[in-house]
Amino acid sequence: MPHLVAILAYDRLCMFEFGCAVELFALERPELGVDWYRHAICAAEPGPLRGTGGVRVEAPHTLAMLRRADTIVIPGWRDAAERPPERLLKAVRAAHARGARLCTICSGVFVLAHAGLLDGKRATTHWRYAERLAQEFPLIDVDPTALYVDERQLITSAGSAAGLDMLMHLVRRDHGPRVANAVAQRLVMSPHREGGQAQFVPRPMPSNEASPIAVLQDWLRAHPRDAHTVASMARRAAMSARTLQRRFKEATGLAPLEWLTRERVAIAKELLETREALDVEAVADLAGLGSPESMRRHFRLMGLPAPSRYRRQFG
Repeated sequence: MPHLVAILAYDRLCMFEFGCAVELFALERPELGVDWYRHAICAAEPGPLRGTGGVRVEAPHTLAMLRRADTIVIPGWRDAAERPPERLLKAVRAAHARGARLCTICSGVFVLAHAGLLDGKRATTHWRYAERLAQEFPLIDVDPTALYVDERQLITSAGSAAGLDMLMHLVRRDHGPRVANAVAQRLVMSPHREGGQAQFVPRPMPSNEASPIAVLQDWLRAHPRDAHTVASMARRAAMSARTLQRRFKEATGLAPLEWLTRERVAIAKELLETREALDVEAVADLAGLGSPESMRRHFRLMGLPAPSRYRRQFG
């Protein structure tokens, strides 16, 4: 039987996140030529279920469907300060124990957190909730910068639209890049967005493309193989090292060397996807990551498959 996706619904439902999951998994897509997903909308509690904007949702299934689901999608939970009903937490724990894949969008991560399933694991959520998640659940390794985090059986994503990034990632995992690209075209969206939440957090940004930080970023992207330090970047930007670090953090949400590493990894990913003739050593060198061992380490730290595996999956 095709893969069964259970999408949770509850009172005060976040309709955008819910709609993203419905759009991805509830539409039939015969043009793709694959066994597309089956779906089931499941009520996490007795009705009536109200959504944002006064919409009412009638869910044809109950939590009992979670016993059969292969994947469970938890849209943004209605209140990060409210503990989910124990009946829901019990059903989620049982689904996880039998091997179901659990995916959250935005504040939906709090359901998994209260269920105790994320302890010792990396996870993300909307940047507005990241500090609260880290404080209330100190055993979770909260990454406030990621658009989504894939821990294989547990996949968490940031706010709202990042849920689409995560859901597209699932399609890519399940059906490969060709199918994922076709679905993305139908949705008129990119099949994969680079970067993280830092680019969306409210903060001062360079006012124009001629700002010293923007000019420096363009130069660094064009010279990834060079040996860069904070001091050398500061000299090129004509400012002190302390000023560079402060202004770079304000503009990007990241320290200069952290941003540079992410850019180098992005370059390596693009080369792996598009330059089949290049071996792993050449990719590591051209991206400025030094050696294949160094590249593997940085891929691992960013939650990516090893470079060779990444090429097989996405090349």
